[in-house]
Amino acid sequence: MFKSNSFLLWTITVIITVSAMFYQRMTGPTYPKKVAIVLDGQEYNFGLLRSNEIGTSCDINLEVEDKEVGATIFYKRFKVDEPWQEVKMQRKSSHKKAFFGEGKEIEVLSATLPEQPSAGKVEYHIDLYKGDKKISIAAEEPVVLRFKGFVPRSVLIPHVLLMIIALFVGTRAGTEAIFGGDNTFKFVRVTLIVFGIGGLILGPIVQKYAFGELWTGWPFGGDWTDNKTLFAWLFWVVAFFVLRKNPKNRLWPIIAMLVLFAMYMIPHSMGGSELNNETGKIETGVKE
Repeated sequence: MFKSNSFLLWTITVIITVSAMFYQRMTGPTYPKKVAIVLDGQEYNFGLLRSNEIGTSCDINLEVEDKEVGATIFYKRFKVDEPWQEVKMQRKSSHKKAFFGEGKEIEVLSATLPEQPSAGKVEYHIDLYKGDKKISIAAEEPVVLRFKGFVPRSVLIPHVLLMIIALFVGTRAGTEAIFGGDNTFKFVRVTLIVFGIGGLILGPIVQKYAFGELWTGWPFGGDWTDNKTLFAWLFWVVAFFVLRKNPKNRLWPIIAMLVLFAMYMIPHSMGGSELNNETGKIETGVKE
């Protein structure tokens, strides 16, 4: 039943692919940090910025309509022994984007953090208060925000699309192998090509624009994104040559799919480029 039911296999593939993408979106250190707090009986949900493009204003905005609520932001350079800077957040109007339509104007409490060099980071936390009531946001574990260079959309969009396609087709190759389909080698071949272009060609170009280096993985550095991409791609190389020699071998496509899926379980940009403010050099890898 499974072998002939391509619709079912495509459905399984879509579910797995969307789940992996959603997990990356929720866990990646470059996406806004979601926080929920309650102040004076009112619940607030914020998305705290963790990545900002050099040359654009690094605005930390809190959507708060209650004019009696105020906020103070505390920030300093990441991993630098220096005093926290304290700035009162100002109330202003801001345009809130929407998936459909033009969005709307909203009132926010806002502060602008100072721009850092490429791969430079700042950490911050916020006090929100109303009258004599106060609540701290991220005081015990400050939010870390990294600055990056501008990446042309002509490079970034194809990179993202090809990585999504690689996950999608790679998952389809694995499910085809698991259920004994006849098109496993075709899907493996497509995955190998798309993954190679998106991850090993366009990926380094994106990194060059963002942080000034093409490749910071092995053997030149400890960038997890570079290393996991190369590691996963090599499994597809093995699967391709094994299947070309023996089309009935189903093990390696399944292994390659599991490795690819595991790659997406590692948050994107973890162990990525980080400016060492003492040496002025950009370092990679997970550091204390």
